[in-house]
Amino acid sequence: MALSDFEITDLPRHCACGQLRRAARRISRYYDLCLADTGLRSTQYTLLGFLGSEGPMTMAQLANTMTMDRATVGHNLRPLERDGWVEIKVSATDRRVREVSITDRGHDVLLAAYPAWRRARDGFESALGAREVADLRDLMARVIEAPLPSIA
Repeated sequence: MALSDFEITDLPRHCACGQLRRAARRISRYYDLCLADTGLRSTQYTLLGFLGSEGPMTMAQLANTMTMDRATVGHNLRPLERDGWVEIKVSATDRRVREVSITDRGHDVLLAAYPAWRRARDGFESALGAREVADLRDLMARVIEAPLPSIA
């Protein structure tokens, strides 16, 4: 098969997956730069934010909330646990389950990082437009919840 056999909509600039990944990487890099002085990366800020706002949850619940697999969540939690910002405990009801909670130190770090996160959010909204960013959040929520067809 030659490249000429593909439709223009099959090329990378027309691929929803590729474009979403490119956009996510660009936004993540921008937020990471804004958060650099706080010692947090954007993913870590988001993890702490969910734990701080929604309370303790199991590793599986946190992975579902973050739309990540458990191994990736665990990888991202390790430095937060090491620094004393989250606590991971074995569940009292099921030893196979790990429960994650934000610590008081984690709350302090989250609050201290908030101004940097706010600058990132405001900068992104300024560049794209507040209405467009709100529409983008709504669209991304729909993408996250969309019932995709089974591949089995």
